Amino acid sequence: MQHTGFRLLLPFCLLSLLSGSVVAPSLAAELRAGLARIDITPTGPVMLAGYASRKELSREVHDPLFARAVAFEQDQQRLVLVAVENCGFYNSTAEPLRSAVLKANGLKPSELFLCATHTHSAPALGLDNQKSHTNNVQYTQWLEGKLVEVVRHAIASLGPIEARAGSGSSPVGANRREVTTDNEGKPKVILGRNPALMTDREVQVLGLVRPGASGVAGLVFAYNTHSTALGPRNNSVSGDVHGLAAQFLENYYGPAVIATGFAGASGNIDPWYRVLSGFKTNNGWIPEPILLGTLLGEEVVHVLDRTGTAVTNATIRTASKTITVPAKNGDEDTTTGATASMIITVARLGEIAFVGWGGEVFNEIGKAVKEKSPFRYTFVFTHCNGAAGYFPTASSYPAGGYEVQSSHFAPGADEVLIRETVSLLQKLKED
Repeated sequence: MQHTGFRLLLPFCLLSLLSGSVVAPSLAAELRAGLARIDITPTGPVMLAGYASRKELSREVHDPLFARAVAFEQDQQRLVLVAVENCGFYNSTAEPLRSAVLKANGLKPSELFLCATHTHSAPALGLDNQKSHTNNVQYTQWLEGKLVEVVRHAIASLGPIEARAGSGSSPVGANRREVTTDNEGKPKVILGRNPALMTDREVQVLGLVRPGASGVAGLVFAYNTHSTALGPRNNSVSGDVHGLAAQFLENYYGPAVIATGFAGASGNIDPWYRVLSGFKTNNGWIPEPILLGTLLGEEVVHVLDRTGTAVTNATIRTASKTITVPAKNGDEDTTTGATASMIITVARLGEIAFVGWGGEVFNEIGKAVKEKSPFRYTFVFTHCNGAAGYFPTASSYPAGGYEVQSSHFAPGADEVLIRETVSLLQKLKED
């Protein structure tokens, strides 16, 4: 376990990435923060998550898995962001794990963003021995204690910090809904690469710095991609793109730094090199998953190098809501009054907002919320506090494809999610 605490004075108007101008700081109420990291690498073979075609237990660990937590506190209000290097809280594991963390640490439901990075090379979670491998059930029970512990250490290390926020862009992720033709010459959508479609490539970064020091002490970053550089033929444990990026950053800045990475709105986004069979190292080659993670991590460094610091009122406010949206009528894309649910968690830290969605939300939905948000910066996290599955845009249904077929949401659900999320953000802004 590693943890550290710093002083956070959040920016109101941060360094403009275009003009380089900095707004003069104003007095701000002190906001405290603490960070922690804990190893959650399985100690034995497990079933890896993400691919139904993978039937064998894991064979080795390529790189370790971690859970990282960043806790903020101001005026008795708390916000805790947790990134777990796992595929997601499927098999009805979200609520038990979340409840354990909330109860053990005295948190309100809206104060916790429990998020998976969506690596497909981590243990499948499960608590039912009839549905999950015994090794995975034991791992999930063990993981619960680790998540409780990492949040407890983050809160215990609360102390003064400073922060700087900014954003950049990375080509690591690409739209994966490739259009091809079937045997009859009709167009169909497959999982592949469709670089012709514009995507939101924003890399969102929040850097934490010790008061009076210039070096980075911790950071939060979010990027829109599946962590699926490794495919179903890979049986090695790995954090994949997000995990490897975090490890690159912690190596670059030093072992005391905690780099907490999150998956953004990436239901239809895959890494540029996707579903590889493993880590190719022949003749000294650096494997593509490591190259992708490094490229993403380098952009985080680039953003922090260009981002200034200012002082503002760092008020913490949080809210959560479970909304109902249109659902499919069986296998049909249309709905006849059927509904499904999605959990939304939002928070503000001064002029920075966080949005957590409990599903695999399409890229365009995340971009729409960021554009409509009343905050200067709006970080979007998915696989957060739930596992509702794919959440496509209405415009994607006519073309079909894996995400649309497997989703239990119906066209129009995206409009509700955007509207409800922006409404929650507006209320936080007015509070």
